[in-house]
Amino acid sequence: MLEDKDRIFTNLYGLQDWRLEGAKQRGAWNGTKDLMALGPDWIIDQIKESGLRGRGGAGFPTGLKWSFMPKEVGDRPHYLVVNADESEPGTCKDREIMRHDPHLLIEGCLISAFAMKAHVCYIYIRGEFVDERERLQAAIDEAYAAGLIGKNACGSGWDFDVYVHHGAGAYICGEETGLLESLEGKKGQPRLKPPFPAAAGVYGCPTTVNNVESIAVAPTILRRGANWFASIGRENNAGTKIYCLSGHVERPCNVEEAMSIPLKKLIEQHAGGVRGGWSNLKAVIPGGSSVPLIPRDVCDDVLMDFDALKDVKSGLGTAAVIVMDKSTDIVRAISRISYFYKHESCGQCTPCREGTGWMWRVLERMAVGDSTTEEIDKLLDVAGQVEGHTICALGDAAAWPVQGLIRHFRSEIEERINRYRADRGSVAMAGVAAQ
Repeated sequence: MLEDKDRIFTNLYGLQDWRLEGAKQRGAWNGTKDLMALGPDWIIDQIKESGLRGRGGAGFPTGLKWSFMPKEVGDRPHYLVVNADESEPGTCKDREIMRHDPHLLIEGCLISAFAMKAHVCYIYIRGEFVDERERLQAAIDEAYAAGLIGKNACGSGWDFDVYVHHGAGAYICGEETGLLESLEGKKGQPRLKPPFPAAAGVYGCPTTVNNVESIAVAPTILRRGANWFASIGRENNAGTKIYCLSGHVERPCNVEEAMSIPLKKLIEQHAGGVRGGWSNLKAVIPGGSSVPLIPRDVCDDVLMDFDALKDVKSGLGTAAVIVMDKSTDIVRAISRISYFYKHESCGQCTPCREGTGWMWRVLERMAVGDSTTEEIDKLLDVAGQVEGHTICALGDAAAWPVQGLIRHFRSEIEERINRYRADRGSVAMAGVAAQ
């Protein structure tokens, strides 16, 4: 388990002052000018050596992503865009950072933007996060007033401005290029890549898009050293992570823990265990609704990191752990998730536009048993046709829950279909007998 001294988000639960003075007492803005004086290359190298991987879901190495930005600023200015859209069902970590520790994020924006030679940062925040937006803006105003950002930020000689932009609640704007389109005032539809944002991002300029948590941990990593962060968790899965625990647990919560913590330990020690005991567990979605679920026998031993979950054909995603006990109608649950992806598809790609609706309609029938066993294979085939054949990863996100359901709970779907047929046969026989 993670020791308290290794926690980065020490006000995750809002028990202390979120304002500038409270943040400074917890270590924020400590020696920021000195860190910047070590230069952009040193900052990027430290983030690379720390092993930090993106906390928004994809898990791409953060330092490597920063290094893709052009080394020199040409005719086009550089931009940093922070993805605070956080629309993945089950995920509620970034909003807590913005609500209770906003200065960690603002300081992270300054340092990371300086490393990428960007003078401007846009924080794109989910439209429904009204309180979080107001608090974040208040913290930004405090930072401007204290000279921490703005002209000659922190006395470093670097000018830096932060703007908060709120969306309208579209899930697709959590995808980085869909976010950039929305930020530019256009319809939030993902762009074809290449060109990648580092070459042509917002307003056609070099841009890096990072998740809130990825940016907020950067100053602490630099202060405490890359080796400290890399020492937590397994190789290639380093550092601390905020996990969101919800569903059929005794105490739903957010908790900052070490990467690679066993899933069972995470649930039992921080969420009070599964409702009705571990033996009552049916399945867990380990990384937000877009990753495939895993059944109890896998949950017994799996570690919560990118590689371990990939090995069991799931994913860490946003680390939103959704626990389902034996009372869960698993087919109905995945059908509900499928409806979400049908509703949130931008409609740009045919496999996603048509496939998400088709999969949802089939799952709705399967939830009551009004299907055939042959249709299970057809559903799996269509999910495979959607996966990997769309501009952005929403197609994958729609397909994976369906694939996970069939992989682990096919027998439950077949049993429901057979029962439905038997019931209909009984009704038909009763009708004949009545005649």
